[in-house]
Amino acid sequence: MHEEIWLAKLFNDNLPGVGNAFLKLVGMPAEPRPWAGFIVMQLLVALILILLFAFLRPRLSMDRPGKLQHAFELIYNFVHGESEDAVGHGGAKFMPFFGTLFLFILLCNLIGIIPGFESPTMTPSVPAGCAIATFCYYNLMGLREQGVGKYLAQFAGPMPFLAPLMVPIELISHMARPLSLTVRLFANMYAGEQVTLVFLSLTYFAVPAIFMGLHVFVSLLQAYIFMLLTMMYVSGAVSHEH
Repeated sequence: MHEEIWLAKLFNDNLPGVGNAFLKLVGMPAEPRPWAGFIVMQLLVALILILLFAFLRPRLSMDRPGKLQHAFELIYNFVHGESEDAVGHGGAKFMPFFGTLFLFILLCNLIGIIPGFESPTMTPSVPAGCAIATFCYYNLMGLREQGVGKYLAQFAGPMPFLAPLMVPIELISHMARPLSLTVRLFANMYAGEQVTLVFLSLTYFAVPAIFMGLHVFVSLLQAYIFMLLTMMYVSGAVSHEH
């Protein structure tokens, strides 16, 4: 049985009614301890991001930018450049989704390094939720940018006589995207966490530190890959030349 982290224990001991109220909303039966670790960790990540930007927003300055502002300007320029490269000159209007997705996944990946916490992306339902959000987003953007007729016409291929062949292929391809995004993120984060835990239990500080550094690198890489694939899907959906 998976050990309950302290934050989940705190929620389950003090707020079981709130947790069961949410379970009832989605049609699930009540549980004696409804708060799973990955749920409370996502709430913590969301709270950290909200507080971070609430702290940063009134301190933004063009004349005397602070270190935190410099750090987020680097992230902004990075995401902006990637969106322009992947989507084109109109990519900037999709940046709120790209940036939010990148920061949320990155923080979810990294927070497990802190003792007493766990990475929520090690639970399949968290990457699956991000993948479903991506799937819904790029399809909605495609419908908004091109209209229903033109967007659905992409599934039929360039020539009408190919439609019976292309439509099933395109549908399978699109339906496989959430699964691919989910498995890639979950498998890499779970494997990285397990390797780090094994070496922490077998050796002293130096060797585990190397694997923790590797875990940080994998966390950054997986957040970037998830965001980049999202950009590519949005690009394919909104491109009029597709």
